[in-house]
Order: sequence, then C-alpha cells, then structure tokens
Amino acid sequence: MSAGPSKLHVLDCGAMSCDLTWLLLKPGRSIRPVADKDKPVEWYPCTTHCVLVETPEGKLLWDTSCPRDWQTRWEPTGLQDFFPYDQVTEQQYLDSRLQQLGVGLDEIDYVVLSHLHFDHAGNAGMFKGTNATMVVNAKEKEFAFGYEGAFNGAHLLSDYAGIDWQTVDGDTELLPGVTLIEAPGHTVGTMSMKVDLPETGSMIFTSDAVYMGDSFGPPATPAAIVNDLSAWYASVEKIRGIAQESNATVVFGHDAAQMQTMRTSPEGFYA
Repeated sequence: MSAGPSKLHVLDCGAMSCDLTWLLLKPGRSIRPVADKDKPVEWYPCTTHCVLVETPEGKLLWDTSCPRDWQTRWEPTGLQDFFPYDQVTEQQYLDSRLQQLGVGLDEIDYVVLSHLHFDHAGNAGMFKGTNATMVVNAKEKEFAFGYEGAFNGAHLLSDYAGIDWQTVDGDTELLPGVTLIEAPGHTVGTMSMKVDLPETGSMIFTSDAVYMGDSFGPPATPAAIVNDLSAWYASVEKIRGIAQESNATVVFGHDAAQMQTMRTSPEGFYA
C-alpha cells in the first residue's frame, strides 16, 4: 500500500469583501453592493484559500482562488460589485504563494477544483500547458459547459474553458489518503476533500459545501447562494458524519475567524 500525504500547506489568498447575508441567512439583513458598504450591515472579509498537499505520488493543489484581474474578468457578471477581491496583498495571490514555497507550476501533478465558481477556478488557466491533471466533478463539468452565454451566476466560462478536465463521480480516493467527497447543494457538483496526515490526523476542507462554522451548526444554517437546499442540508450532514467518524478537523470554505487560527504558508504547515 502506498504511503499517504506527508505535508499539507494552507495558502491564505486574502479575502473578498461581501455582505455577510450572502454567506449566512439570518433575519433582518439585505444584500448590498460595495457602494453601500458603509450603511448599517455586516460587511464581511470572505477569505479565500488553496491547499497544497505533498504526497509520494506527486503534489496536489486544491482550488485556485481568485485571479489578479478580477475586476475586468468578473465585470460581465456584475458580481465584482458584490464580491470585490480587495483584501489581498501581493504576497497573497496564488502565484506568489507558490513561489514562496519554491513550487513551480510544472511541479504540480494534480489540480482539483472543488467547483467552478470564479473565486475557486479563477487561476485554473495558469495550468494550461503544464502536465498537471485537472480534476473536477462530472456533474459540475456538465453544468459549467452546458449553459448558453459567457457566464451563469458565478460560473464564468473564460476561467475554465480550453482545459482538458478529468472528471470524478461520487466519493473518490484520488490518491492514497486523499479522498474527494461529493457534496452538492451549493452547486450541482461541489466537492469537499479529506486528507489523512500521519501526525495531524484527518482534515476535511469543505469548500463552499459549508461556508463557515456558523453555517455548520448544528443546526446547519444555509446561505443565499445555494443551488439545491435539500441537497445542501444532506451534504452538510454527510460531512458532519465523516468528520465525526474520522475525528477530522473541519476547515470551512470562507471562515475569516478560522483562517486566523490556521497554520498558513509559507511559515506553517500540517504533517
């Protein structure tokens, strides 16, 4: 049996600003654009991160965060006014984070996208022309290439078109100790990832299957951006069950408070 992952790096890629209502549905809130950010509303640092997993079978990158040219790239969607990627330093862009670890794009063997929204697939195009195996859920790919026009909500065709995508369906052990968990609801093909480390134990990266600890509960609290609410609830409970069974640390998709507690690259890592 092949050995599992030896090291895991959490890449803090800064944050988008947004009305917290997008992430957590509670009474008394209304969704606002950036122009109204100074009005009484909870304006939230919607953190974005990627994960680099080192394994005997190669390096795996989980998600690709937001692009440097987000303002112009996202303009057709209008969502740049609701999710401006304006809380980011030069050191926090994905390419900078990889350079800080001394990892070239050609050294990454697998790039796994939890789903194809623009804040997760924004830098997928960086890996065109490399030898990386690009992985996405089959249902996500079908939807993301199945609509008419340049975008559908936060799915932006220019982020992921022209890439040779390999697909997985259902829960899949992609590499020894790295399992992709099908967790639809946020989108039709959202996935989470479970990584089993020798010292830390299991870690589950939920991506947008669960935005925040406040979403996880219990009871689970949904967000404004949910494709299928029934599927979302089922996925949250599925993740909760796997986490309890494996005594896993659960890392949420956009939890600013949790990100401050993580060992982040380049200084920190999990083994």
